[in-house]
Amino acid sequence: MIKKVLIANRGEIALRIIRACKELDIKTVAVHSQEDANSKSVLLADESVCVGPAQSNLSYLNIPSIISAAEVTGADAIHPGYGFLSENSDFAKIVEESGFTFIGPKPENISLMGDKVSAKRAMIKAGVPVVPGSEGQISDNNDAKKIASKIGYPVIIKAAGGGGGRGMKVVHEEKELIGQIAFTKEEARVAFGNDAVYLEKYLEKPRHVEVQVLGDSFGNFIHLGDRDCSMQRRHQKIIEEALAPKIPIEEKNKLGSLCVKACELIDYRGAGTFEFLYEDGNFYFIEMNTRVQVEHPITEEVTFNDIVKSQLEIASGEKLQLNQQEVTFRGHAIECRINAEHPYTFIPSPGKVLNWHPPGGNGIRVDSHLYNGYKIPSFYDSLICKIIATGKNREESIMRMKRALGELVIEGVQTNISLHLDLLNDKNFNDANFSIHYLEQLIKKIKN
Repeated sequence: MIKKVLIANRGEIALRIIRACKELDIKTVAVHSQEDANSKSVLLADESVCVGPAQSNLSYLNIPSIISAAEVTGADAIHPGYGFLSENSDFAKIVEESGFTFIGPKPENISLMGDKVSAKRAMIKAGVPVVPGSEGQISDNNDAKKIASKIGYPVIIKAAGGGGGRGMKVVHEEKELIGQIAFTKEEARVAFGNDAVYLEKYLEKPRHVEVQVLGDSFGNFIHLGDRDCSMQRRHQKIIEEALAPKIPIEEKNKLGSLCVKACELIDYRGAGTFEFLYEDGNFYFIEMNTRVQVEHPITEEVTFNDIVKSQLEIASGEKLQLNQQEVTFRGHAIECRINAEHPYTFIPSPGKVLNWHPPGGNGIRVDSHLYNGYKIPSFYDSLICKIIATGKNREESIMRMKRALGELVIEGVQTNISLHLDLLNDKNFNDANFSIHYLEQLIKKIKN
């Protein structure tokens, strides 16, 4: 078993990793920026090292500083969490070449699935359904016109190295196509250092459904069911739930088996998530996240499987403790991402937390790094708290979530609690009658 883990991250995920390590009797090192010197993960880790000033590129993205911190503290492994360097194949490679264990997939897994074109090709080979479109990157404008004409408008242009909703443009008519391709290529070049783009059919009203997988180094692979993450704004998730409602179990089982087959094909290691669009009874692969997800707690709640612990055990060279037949599901779980921001304009609201009172009671889990007096920085993502409500069914988990949000107190900054309550009280949400566009449509109605 790994003896000491350096956590190359911050906030609630750093704290989550520390808790999993403590349960496995693993020592922890928290790296931090100067701005995060008083963060909860720094206070609770066995050791901490400052790796730079507040700006992410000078601290949490500073690979030499992170490797040096691992060396001086005697860590034998590095956990990247999510975001920052978690899906950087060069970082994973440097970690391993420096003699440390990377708690995540192999660098070649990250590289393959990090490029959406190569990922799509791999999924086609594995028999996983993909969105109709170009087989690879667009070679020229004539090629783009032919593909768009074949699959039909509207189409969407996507950056091969994109993510987080960036590097995507929807085109409704041929006359817009060439100009939008040029625009997307330039945006991708600046944002991702890769101007390759590809073309897909734009689905009008899909849901966002994903499948959680685990793989060890002995050829064992399982899936832990699915999640619905359709409640999004600007392609950023707000509410997630497990298991995805109103999808036949036969379709889910088939999809899970295909994801396991894909893991076998690419010899995947660690935790990962296959993401799909679901429309008119069909699933379409869009990408794979080669890391732990923000929304992993809802899968943990319905499967009784600690995903972060599994990551640590797999990285330590252990076999998966479950086979697919032993994976069972109980009840329903919903996660609300509480952000320090205006609930409807999404303008960040950094500042000092004057009063913090988390909710409790049956079926409520709180993952947060907040405490009274904590100063929320302006330099990072606005996520400050995740509330997870679990019940025997979807209706009970929704009612428990509404109760929990009614108890939650965060004073001193603005939060999006009211937006969550609007959604939880919305009839279409309660009926699971929505698509990935529904939240933005609802916000427009509320604002008007």
